[in-house]
Amino acid sequence: MADTFQLEIVTPEKKVVATQAEEVQIPGKNGYLGILPGHAPLITELSVGEVTYREGGGDQHLALAWGFAEVLPDKVTILAETAERPSEIDVDRARKSKERAEERLTNGKTEVDVDRALDALHRAETRLEVASHGK
Repeated sequence: MADTFQLEIVTPEKKVVATQAEEVQIPGKNGYLGILPGHAPLITELSVGEVTYREGGGDQHLALAWGFAEVLPDKVTILAETAERPSEIDVDRARKSKERAEERLTNGKTEVDVDRALDALHRAETRLEVASHGK
């Protein structure tokens, strides 16, 4: 069995990653999935979360929001709405987004779309966590 597989992460704007990876962890709709070379084929919906992959013995991190992943024994393809490297994340903007989402969730107003506010909060927290890996 091979020690690596081809990993491609693509957004509507660009190809973010094209590399040989030793493993990847992806945010599936119902929890994180760990993928190693030779994994059984599957297709899964993705949620907001952190993608971590290992290439050349070092870990790389991306903030990902929604999409799909196709897993084959020798290739993983991720089609994502957004995928950001730590250096691409505007930390101030992510902090403000987190604060706005927390305010919406705690202000007591009944017209707040709670699911949307929770999504915004989770996305902001993920972006902040991934940005911390770039330091």
